[in-house]
Amino acid sequence: MNTREGAEIETLDRETRQIQRVALFGFLLNLGLTVMKGALALVSGSLAITASTIDSATDSIASLILYVGLKLSTRKTPTFPLGLYKIENLLSVAVAFFIFFAGYEIARHAFSTASAPPDISRTVIVLIAVATAAVFAFGYYAMAAGRRTESPTLIAEGRHRQADALSSVVVLVSVVLGFFQVKAEVFGITVDQIAAALVLLFIAHTGWELLSDGMRVLLDASLDHETLAAVERIIEEDPRVEEVQSLVGRNAGRFRFLQATVTVRTGDLEKAHSISEAIALNIQERVPHVERVAIHCEPQAREFYQIAVPLADSDGRLSSHFGESPYFALARFRLRNRQVEEQEIVENPFRKLEKGKGIRVAEWLVENHVDYVVLGEEIKHKGPGYVFSNAGVRTHVVSAEDLEGAMASMRSSFPADSAQKLS
Repeated sequence: MNTREGAEIETLDRETRQIQRVALFGFLLNLGLTVMKGALALVSGSLAITASTIDSATDSIASLILYVGLKLSTRKTPTFPLGLYKIENLLSVAVAFFIFFAGYEIARHAFSTASAPPDISRTVIVLIAVATAAVFAFGYYAMAAGRRTESPTLIAEGRHRQADALSSVVVLVSVVLGFFQVKAEVFGITVDQIAAALVLLFIAHTGWELLSDGMRVLLDASLDHETLAAVERIIEEDPRVEEVQSLVGRNAGRFRFLQATVTVRTGDLEKAHSISEAIALNIQERVPHVERVAIHCEPQAREFYQIAVPLADSDGRLSSHFGESPYFALARFRLRNRQVEEQEIVENPFRKLEKGKGIRVAEWLVENHVDYVVLGEEIKHKGPGYVFSNAGVRTHVVSAEDLEGAMASMRSSFPADSAQKLS
């Protein structure tokens, strides 16, 4: 295991521990709120506080399941070799159903036969205010941790807590109005019942968001467009890649799995494997939480080659010094009729460099998607030769003295009336 892989594993372990710690904090907070609100509901007889108690109780159960599930989600077994990451998303769906159940209980209590008006004291108001502040603070903390670790479970927990904070504000308003004995009614519905109903709306909205997001992942919905676009740009940056034929990705928990088919400028299996490994490594370094990248390389069926020829002058005389050549001819050579379709002579932008000009020129030609370089001397064991070899660019040594002779030698290298695969 190299240093980079060790650092990545350490980072993921640290994130996992943080996610589990936040889930444990959520369980303890919900448990404490359930006990406190339950006592206040018994003392005050408030429907709004009763509804909030039921909400916190179901949240406690959901948080406990969440914590246990997170402990299991990072394990890999022979039966589940890709890991149990989707447990996080499954738990998000489970949390959504707990939320819906809480909503049902709230509705059942809120719209049952009205009992005596609630008995609200200053202590009840203070404790509900403290509970509201605690829920808001934890929701902010869970959302921040979820975004930092890209954990759908923590993001779901944070959203839920934010909805709880809003509903707690509704409960707080209700108990304050109860303390001042404000007896406003709307169509015979008391303020206490209205507060309970508003809590129900917040809960239903949050539950639906969690359910829809979790089901998308469980049904292997695609990664978001922005992430796929970023991955595609990374693949296309590699000069050995001609085309990205397909790219798909999915989430499993906070981790991403990607699969791509690319056209590369080589038919050599060993080189294609090396290209796919380099692309996968680049993606994992630049896109967070990518667990696995599968790159399938296919050689490109060629109808033409882009050929580069170093020239000593603009009249077409070949140069025997690759890096110092003042000009290069760039020609588009069609295989079917072995004819040059397009040709231009461009200046060498690196010929005046004091050092490394040969390598810089080779990299420049690779970036311009050159397939063949015609040379007057062999450079196989020199810096430019290694650049061409790694990029799948072939070299062709000729004894010709000018550009016309060099292209004639290239014509004799290819069979007529055939398209080829670069190999």
